[in-house]
Amino acid sequence: MHPVIQWTESGEARSARWRSESGNPPPGRVVIADDQLSADAAYRLACEGTAVLWRGDFQNARQLLRALARRLERKPRKAVEAPATTITQAFHLHRQAQARRARILSMLLLPLEDDYGVPLRRAPDLRLACLEAYGPADVPSVVSLRELLGLIGAHEWRRQGVEIPALGARIHPHYGVFAPIRGEYVALVAEAPLPPGSLAFDIGTGTGVLAAVLARRGLASVVATDMNPRALACARENLRRLGCDEQVEVVEADLFPEGRAGLVICNPPWLPARPSAPIEHAVYDPDSRMLLGFLNGLAAHLTDAGEGWLILSDLAEHLGLRSRADLLAAIDAAGLQVAGRIDARPSHPRTSDASDPLHAARSREVTSLWRLSRR
Repeated sequence: MHPVIQWTESGEARSARWRSESGNPPPGRVVIADDQLSADAAYRLACEGTAVLWRGDFQNARQLLRALARRLERKPRKAVEAPATTITQAFHLHRQAQARRARILSMLLLPLEDDYGVPLRRAPDLRLACLEAYGPADVPSVVSLRELLGLIGAHEWRRQGVEIPALGARIHPHYGVFAPIRGEYVALVAEAPLPPGSLAFDIGTGTGVLAAVLARRGLASVVATDMNPRALACARENLRRLGCDEQVEVVEADLFPEGRAGLVICNPPWLPARPSAPIEHAVYDPDSRMLLGFLNGLAAHLTDAGEGWLILSDLAEHLGLRSRADLLAAIDAAGLQVAGRIDARPSHPRTSDASDPLHAARSREVTSLWRLSRR
């Protein structure tokens, strides 16, 4: 049932389970290498689509990965493509470059034993990080070093947590669940005037951060929904740690639970584009599926005096991916009206990074809480 990677080593055919959270197929060509392999040779192999299964020192593999990244950052002597003439073209070229970078860097592979041990010199103990991401170990497997380092980073996020000023506490994201590092949207939910009612729905709860904010604001009952099993487990753990689990019920649902509420909130992915990895589902919303699903189902789940809170960045507008007119038309077509809007300027580092190819759009970004009611 699981994909298998195959290679030849010491004249023998070998195979193992292939792990890729991005859903990439196992490489068709694999060579064995150790500390004798140069960065230039590894880069040529990766660009040609040949993966390197590492048998050398773990720390040297990390150094090799950094060397591959430096080669990708070098500007080509001759421009292969004409520069973007619009910000929308710049966005698509940027995503293409990111995809190429990810593809090449993922060609450096490491073995995992059947207990997630890494059988390499100077390898750290990554068994807990792998267990959190993959679940119980069973058989030997192979994974890209880039993904494995991502597991280490996710484990540290989960262990240390993210400080949420609106809660006066930390939220601990699980692997594959988007971390609430954009604090302005959480602050909007913490400060917006509450409509009448004691029941709220949090659609697409993720880490459970917004459900926790609503519970701390005094909502007697909150129903938080999600479809991602990792998000459901993450939200339940965070809400239990924060002491909100008696106020908040976490349920598996595609958007809405049953019934009506005085407040229904949703923070959908902000950009209408196709994600290239599971974690990107929190950023990219193909064909605005979640946004339109929320808007089109909202009226049927609001009480007469209820409000729907749509938390949305206008970055898609600045990138030319969706217009403000399109958004307002979708709100109107859903039988809704705008009762008000509260805006906030993001403060993340990219807003002031002039070297970012999308700086022109990011520097003008505004995050809004749209207060919607039934017409």
